Amino acid sequence: MKASAFKDKVIIITGASSGIGLASARLFGSYGAKVVMAARSYEKMLEEAPSVGKDVLCVKTDVTSEADCKALIDKTIEKYGKIDVLVNNAGISMRAMFKDLDLDVLRRLMDVNFWGTVYCTKYALPYLLETKGSLVGVISIAGYSALPARTGYSASKHAVRGFLDSLRIEHLKDGLHVLVFAPGYTESNVRYAALTADGSPQGNTPLEEGKLMSAEKCAEKLAQGIYKRKNKVTLTNLGKASVIERIFFPNTMDKLTYKYISKEAESPFK
Repeated sequence: MKASAFKDKVIIITGASSGIGLASARLFGSYGAKVVMAARSYEKMLEEAPSVGKDVLCVKTDVTSEADCKALIDKTIEKYGKIDVLVNNAGISMRAMFKDLDLDVLRRLMDVNFWGTVYCTKYALPYLLETKGSLVGVISIAGYSALPARTGYSASKHAVRGFLDSLRIEHLKDGLHVLVFAPGYTESNVRYAALTADGSPQGNTPLEEGKLMSAEKCAEKLAQGIYKRKNKVTLTNLGKASVIERIFFPNTMDKLTYKYISKEAESPFK
């Protein structure tokens, strides 16, 4: 991959204040890109901006707000005049049995993960078509192979995948690049912030975060996928195996998933 390919490209990243979003912002900034960081945590973004690069725009954005998403695109065009890449990375997770779940939790998952992607894409699309740019959706292995106690998460990530795959076909002859990017378990704060049955944050993680793929490594894989204009990127050996197993041996995969998730620390699923 030639890092110089990203020089002076205008790249918008949602959920850019931490995790994969922040790691990606730093990486693209190091490649000479003009990075637009979008997140609700505006002060956190301002603190991190110097580590991203010299040409950084921070836009306070709640992706559940259509108006905020439109403003993000408008401010990007006002400053840079174009958009080369949109990375829809903002997302939240959950951990609760559906039978115990407040339905507002499901709505919040869809609002952030699905509608946030839809809103940003809607307003960025005309500019991405002009540049024959890249539209990226960061989903999850859960967008291919469902997880128990993550009904809202799995549903929202499946929805994003279907949305982006449809868009790719609609614009097959327009030069638009659409990438469905599916990390496996990656070191992140997403599990700490995962919503429980009543909508409160979990506050801890059932995984050994230090043993997972780093956000920095994930960002490198994301950049490679964009550079090579891939349609799909699936990360980690476990993640790839899960996707393949789900296609060819769905019943076996159900049983393996049941066993794996039931062993998580403090799992609501037993």
